[in-house]
Amino acid sequence: MIAPRLHVEVDGMGPTIVLGHGFGGSARNFRAQARALGGRFRVVRFDARGHARSEAPDAAEAYRPEAFVADVARLLDTVGAATAVVGGLSMGAGIAFRFALAHPARTRGLVLAAFPAGAATPGSMGARAAAFAAAIDEVGLDAAGARFVWGPDSGLDARAAALIRQGFLEHSPRALAHTLRGLIAVQPPVAELARAAPSIACPTLVIVGAEDRLSLAPSRALGAALPHARLVTVAGAGHLVNVVQPAAFNAAVADFVEAIPRAP
Repeated sequence: MIAPRLHVEVDGMGPTIVLGHGFGGSARNFRAQARALGGRFRVVRFDARGHARSEAPDAAEAYRPEAFVADVARLLDTVGAATAVVGGLSMGAGIAFRFALAHPARTRGLVLAAFPAGAATPGSMGARAAAFAAAIDEVGLDAAGARFVWGPDSGLDARAAALIRQGFLEHSPRALAHTLRGLIAVQPPVAELARAAPSIACPTLVIVGAEDRLSLAPSRALGAALPHARLVTVAGAGHLVNVVQPAAFNAAVADFVEAIPRAP
């Protein structure tokens, strides 16, 4: 299967940091990080397969977890980075964790923001993924998104709901449905990931908003399980911690990356 073309943006120079967005997002979600961190690091952002400006394969098997992990490895090759600090938010954090397990020699550090609850967790996106995907197939992305993401029961104000809707409608509906079934719905619970955590030897920053009801408990559990992890809880932030509190997020990431020894 031919790997899809990925939209990639690179800002700055220095140690490489890869930032992967959450489900339904894009590289645009990390603009504030590119501006703030680009003076000290090389910040690599990308649209995941099936999202925004990247290609969206038709086949469902193109959206399995190993395909997203392979994209990160391919991305590092593209930008000429043998190793990098690999991170992401929500879906992107789950991919980064899998990448560290699959490619430990290429992972200088991990940044796990708003780590996703497992698919079996009540109320999580993973638990609702199959229903969301089915709704996309049956009624289309706009109507399905109103039901599951930005509708009146979402708790979002009108402006936030409009922005989220605008972002979601940029993506291929079929690709989002495949991603929900192939990646989000198989996200392992943190208890399962904790058993693999001791094998991750690199430094890890686990960062989460204090008001993130879905990711706070998984982030705390993962921070405790990883042998070289630092947990940062950001006050006044929910799930989109890097967007709502960019200064605190950027400072935590910068301090973390600066503390990682550089290769001789």
